[in-house]
Amino acid sequence: MDPKSPEFIIDQPLNSLGFVFEELSATRVSGHLTVTEKCCQPFKVLHGGVSALIAEGLASLGAAVASNYKRVAGIHLSIHHLRPAALGDFIFAESFPVSVGKSIQVWEVRLWKTKKTEKPENRKMVSTSRVTLFCGLPIPDHVKDAPGQVKNFVSKL
Repeated sequence: MDPKSPEFIIDQPLNSLGFVFEELSATRVSGHLTVTEKCCQPFKVLHGGVSALIAEGLASLGAAVASNYKRVAGIHLSIHHLRPAALGDFIFAESFPVSVGKSIQVWEVRLWKTKKTEKPENRKMVSTSRVTLFCGLPIPDHVKDAPGQVKNFVSKL
């Protein structure tokens, strides 16, 4: 894990689990992850907390871009776990805004599973989430470079 890589800088917790971003914009954030031991609970299925982490991460990044790179904070997360994803399953995650206001945004996040050898149309929904975020918080001095790092990451996708 390269601490200077854009993925590490943009979301260290997701990076540590092997999450790879595919798209990041004000209208869509997506990426993927293979379910490994690192993100499983004892019964070798995707941990629900990892699904929540992905939801919060994708929605927060999308909301930051949609608010012109202002600081955002999640204020509510609602998640429905619909079916398990087993060790080795390929997870595709996508997020999109439901409502983008000046100070509050709501994002929908969906996680799908498939086997790497299966066609995308055979995917099955694992979870669906709604994330509500407060936007436009002041940026502390010690992270003043964060908006620039996010912009730089978006430009490389």
